[in-house]
Amino acid sequence: MGQTITDFIANYGELMLEGTRDTLIMTGVSTLLAYVLGVPLGVLLTITGTKSIWPNRPLNTVLGWIVNIGRSIPFIILLVAIIPFTRLIVGTSLGVEGAMVPLVISAAPFVARVVEQSLADVDGGLIEAAQSFGANNWQIVTKVLLFESLPSLVRGAAITFINLFGYSAMAGTVGAGGLGDIAIRYGYQRYEYDVMLVAVVLSVILVQVIQSFGDWFARRIDHHAR
Repeated sequence: MGQTITDFIANYGELMLEGTRDTLIMTGVSTLLAYVLGVPLGVLLTITGTKSIWPNRPLNTVLGWIVNIGRSIPFIILLVAIIPFTRLIVGTSLGVEGAMVPLVISAAPFVARVVEQSLADVDGGLIEAAQSFGANNWQIVTKVLLFESLPSLVRGAAITFINLFGYSAMAGTVGAGGLGDIAIRYGYQRYEYDVMLVAVVLSVILVQVIQSFGDWFARRIDHHAR
């Protein structure tokens, strides 16, 4: 048993480390960029609502349709459909860079809905209090809505990361790299099931670590729980 593990590490240890690194980079950077796009979109969806601080029904309707359409496209179809656009943006549709573009496009609408839900849960009395003190819309968004919903946003970021982690495995079907690519190339195509099993175990461990860290950090910054 010990010799088997030693042989496996000698043969595939570097490959597994590279796959883990590529998966974390691919997923982490995509989550960050998805939030760069999704947070403003989610804020606009919230504040342009009928009873919000800046009601604008036409804009709210258009943004809602954009988000709904983006969320309704299956990732594997999106991955293939935007290959020309991906090549235009990053110069390739393969590898870590090639996977990031469809990952970000797929995640941004999801992030927008997560942000919208998080902001909607903020106590309306806090917004009214801020308005009574003369706060403008920008101050209400930054100092009330986003500040009060920060723990929920952190949990949403962990959920987004985990969703993109699963999507990155799908991206392995087109040579995106990472643990998903290793599981497909070695475990499925070459029938090396021990490699696939280790890739799956590593994926489970990473997901558990990220979820636990997200929950811990959200509790740390939740001033309501103190």
